[in-house]
Amino acid sequence: MSSVVTRFAPSPTGFLHIGGARTALFNWLYAQHTGGRMLLRIEDTDRERSTEAATAAIIDGLTWLGLGWDGEPISQYARAARHREIAEELVRKAKAYYCYATPAELEEMREKARAEGRPPRYDGRWRDRDPSEAPVGAKGAIRIKAPTSGETVVRDRVQGEIRFPNKDLDDFIILRSDGNPTYMHAVVVDDHDMGVTHIIRGDDHLTNAARQTIIYDAMGWDVPVMAHIPLIHGADGAKLSKRHGALGVDAYRAMGYLPAALRNYLARLGWSHGDDEIMSTEDMVRWFEIEDVNKGAARFDFQKLEALNAVHMRRMDDSALLEALIASLPYLPNGPDFAARLDDAAKARLLRAMSGLKERARTLIELADSAAFLIADRPLRLDDKAAEILDGEGKAVLRRILPELQAASEWSAGATEARVRAFAEQNGLKLGKAAQPLRAALTGKSTSPGVFDVLEVLGRDESLARIEDQID
Repeated sequence: MSSVVTRFAPSPTGFLHIGGARTALFNWLYAQHTGGRMLLRIEDTDRERSTEAATAAIIDGLTWLGLGWDGEPISQYARAARHREIAEELVRKAKAYYCYATPAELEEMREKARAEGRPPRYDGRWRDRDPSEAPVGAKGAIRIKAPTSGETVVRDRVQGEIRFPNKDLDDFIILRSDGNPTYMHAVVVDDHDMGVTHIIRGDDHLTNAARQTIIYDAMGWDVPVMAHIPLIHGADGAKLSKRHGALGVDAYRAMGYLPAALRNYLARLGWSHGDDEIMSTEDMVRWFEIEDVNKGAARFDFQKLEALNAVHMRRMDDSALLEALIASLPYLPNGPDFAARLDDAAKARLLRAMSGLKERARTLIELADSAAFLIADRPLRLDDKAAEILDGEGKAVLRRILPELQAASEWSAGATEARVRAFAEQNGLKLGKAAQPLRAALTGKSTSPGVFDVLEVLGRDESLARIEDQID
């Protein structure tokens, strides 16, 4: 068996959206699983809507997601001469023909079909006419000679065997009268020339698969293995829209998701391996089989993605998570300000605090928010709840506890906890009544990692100075 070649073929008319990202992931996983290759083709034949910026955004999105491809990205537009060559070859083989029907004639055909309750189809009027009958100076379009009887069968790894009556697949255009290929034709020529063995794409292309099979057969080329994967719907079962999460991959980076978590979540949208929910990339590569993709549409659920992201963050090595946070700062809403304060001392402090911080955060935005106190300028700005804690009674507790902490000979989480516990007992206070004002003074918030861990991470001088700020 020749080695597997898959391809991801986006149109550069916008960002890499989440459905496209999942298609890319399935192609990438299958290529990795089989020891094959995934190629990237930019389907930029729509010159009005295709942009360089969109191509760059797609490449950036794939790179961030960790979905590499083999070789250079291929431009479909750059291959137009090859597409024309094959269309003309099909004419020579009598498998295609020039059609000189005018726009008015085509509209008349559509009107007639509608009036008779039929789907609009080209009526084949130039199929067997001699090109010498062509109007003088007219440039014809090239149409494929589709079989008129029988069925075209698409054997699909996900959808099963699907039969299309050939009478419904009219002689569609493969080369327009201006010499430009249609998408339907260009895709077949590109996939053949690129050696693609497996086409994994959305099931909205299923009818295209039948038409493309006709071109493969006409050229005597092998039809690649087809796998049409279900589309993604919103949590409410409706077609995915922006309110559901039909956003560009860049938006998920800006929302603070880890690439590994997004890969895990997208893989589970429409594909499963037993009851496994949390998967490493290595697991997914090892387990991925096209036949395990569901036929039905998958539902996108932000809450599940967030929960999965939290698990991936907690399981990540502290230093790796710190690196991921720093790398994401340019894209997070609170990131640039955070990055501006990140000197070596702040990074060391963050690393020491990471095991406590990551337990409470679901996204990198939450992680940065909860870590902000570690790199904040003094005096700290208190949020409303922290200000409430330090109003009156809390401040009085701080005044009495400060000398106890100043007298500490050892500064560790265990040593400061022992001192604060002893202070609380001596003063008839519950531990929380002493710990909460400390937390508010040290972090500016009412929630944080363990307050004694915070004391250790901030260090003696910074901790005492922050307490003094709130007393003064």
